[in-house]
Amino acid sequence: MDKKYFLTLAAYNSWANNIAIAWLDQVNGRQWEQVVPSSFSSIKQTVIHIASAEKIWIDFWKNIPDPVYLSAEFKGTKNDLVEIWRAASAGLRHFIEEYPEENYTQQVTFRYPRGGEGRMEFWQTFSHIINHSTYHRGQLVTILRQVGFTKFSSIDLATFYRDPHQ
Repeated sequence: MDKKYFLTLAAYNSWANNIAIAWLDQVNGRQWEQVVPSSFSSIKQTVIHIASAEKIWIDFWKNIPDPVYLSAEFKGTKNDLVEIWRAASAGLRHFIEEYPEENYTQQVTFRYPRGGEGRMEFWQTFSHIINHSTYHRGQLVTILRQVGFTKFSSIDLATFYRDPHQ
């Protein structure tokens, strides 16, 4: 639980997100919106959820007053969403670069999407968002397969560690 480890996780998250975004560039409009049984109903809805979660945790860490879940109000295009996702992904790494390691045990207050508040230590919230994004990228792979996309490469952590270009 040190800065170097968290920077590595943030770099992994950006790397995996960028690969997933490259897949999305190859998906047509029908595939993007196609309804598929999963936690979220489409590629679009799954990506909105991932980007929204990454963005909202940064807002919680920065104590932004009245942060808004992107998933509650996103009306933009696929390109708009991809740019938001890229920015949030880069924002996770930037936040870790600037955040003092001695603050990793400080409590972070967050709001649940359907109301209510929770508290966890910063290191727990950061670990959570990396795990959360990994989980939903896995779902994204399954949904992409179901709509006919098959041009995948591995995005697991072991592949990242072995990738000399990361």
